[in-house]
Amino acid sequence: MTAQIVSAIVTVLIGVGGCVVYFWGANRLLDLIFPARGVSGAAAIDNLRRQGYIRPWLFIGPALIVLSVYLIYPVIATFYYSFHDRGGQNFVGLSNYSWALGDREFRQAIFNNLLWLLVVPAACTFLGLVIAVLTDRIWWGTLAKSLIFMPLAISFVGASVIWKFVYEYRGDGQTQVGILNALVQFFGGEPQVWVSTPFWNNFFLMVILIWIQTGFAMVILSSALRGIPEETIEAATIDGASPFQIFWKIMVPQIWGTIAVVWTTITILVLKVFDIILTMTNGQWNTNTLANLMFDWMFRGTDFGRGATIAIVIMLAVVPIMVWNIRQATREDGGH
Repeated sequence: MTAQIVSAIVTVLIGVGGCVVYFWGANRLLDLIFPARGVSGAAAIDNLRRQGYIRPWLFIGPALIVLSVYLIYPVIATFYYSFHDRGGQNFVGLSNYSWALGDREFRQAIFNNLLWLLVVPAACTFLGLVIAVLTDRIWWGTLAKSLIFMPLAISFVGASVIWKFVYEYRGDGQTQVGILNALVQFFGGEPQVWVSTPFWNNFFLMVILIWIQTGFAMVILSSALRGIPEETIEAATIDGASPFQIFWKIMVPQIWGTIAVVWTTITILVLKVFDIILTMTNGQWNTNTLANLMFDWMFRGTDFGRGATIAIVIMLAVVPIMVWNIRQATREDGGH
């Protein structure tokens, strides 16, 4: 444990220190090559102009290199492997895509992903919006927001471990230590193995992601609500609008763009959900999603072709939503 902590600290220091040294050194080198001091007249102006052209690339250059190595190249390689056999050596055409269309487990994963898409973004956005409105009306709203936002700081694996204790099941005659089964037993019901109940177990897993992401939605939407002009609220109040009408007909329409961005951001996250499934059920009992199925084929089934095919399907589902999200965010910023 000590060695891991020391290793983590050293890694952070090297990473942060390396960034500081790079940016300081790059700026220093640029000033030496195109000096603006000690030079007069047109030469100084030309050097300042050259510095202005080059300096932004010094900042975004490392990011572009990392993006190319860790994003663009993997996309190209994944697309390449999706047309090859399990070892990634022999070209097999569209056979992997044909397999995906006819595979029962793949279709089940598609169905589960659609189920997650219908429930999780809607629940997170709705709960985040309602909580944002309510917490602005109570004196301990800041504390409430902090508590609701707190799960976002927990990793998906950590949150899944916490909820394992909520759904924990012990055999007949044993004391139920899982919170949910303890409550069911207290009220005279029969304890259940919640995560192994087909169809409904998907909803129990969704609760974990909703618990994590509601805080994110709440913070973003709370900021948007604070940007609503007070004059519109006051005018609606004077006209006799009820709090419910003010909420749905005055406040929500004015922050609809932000609601859409939050919704689509969580949608992208849902399409890639993996950690919760792996930790809670490992895809058993009809709970597999595309990301977990891709992991199974790529690293357990050692079939790079099929794993890459599933990855391409996920990417094709994410990219249109991401493009729309970026355009919406740009529109919110006034097109700049």
